[in-house]
Amino acid sequence: MNIDITKVANVIIYMLDEDVKHLNDRKLIILLFLIDYNFYKTKGRKIFGDEYIKQKRNPEAVVLADIFDIIANGEDLEEDDERLYLITDMLDFIDIEILTKEKFIELNFLKMEEDFDSSMFDKEEMKCIKEIVEKYKDDTARKIANACFQIDDVRNKSLDEVII
Repeated sequence: MNIDITKVANVIIYMLDEDVKHLNDRKLIILLFLIDYNFYKTKGRKIFGDEYIKQKRNPEAVVLADIFDIIANGEDLEEDDERLYLITDMLDFIDIEILTKEKFIELNFLKMEEDFDSSMFDKEEMKCIKEIVEKYKDDTARKIANACFQIDDVRNKSLDEVII
């Protein structure tokens, strides 16, 4: 798993500090996709390292979506499961509130005592993160997902096909 969970946790802290409205697991994954997609298109690499696939409603981060499903469903993992380490590392930085809705489970993120560590990111990464967060911080997950489907690389992929 190539995901950098420490960077993900740090960018969640950044988004909470920037007062991103209605930040839940779905909105986070879409924002991470847009950040990674834009950075990949200009710099040839992703910031967070997850693989993103096309789903019906929005691009999905493969590893992160799996981790969030495990948390939402309270699944038990074997001690040597790498996903357990990723979850533990993430929870060192943020707390996750599980909200059970009528038809789905939503994860909300809560800041703990950890501060955002900008040294985790280089100058170009921070520029890209700031641009995407500023552009979409007040938008709903649905509106941001719709913006993703305006991107040819997303629109032209089949369901479950890797975008980046």
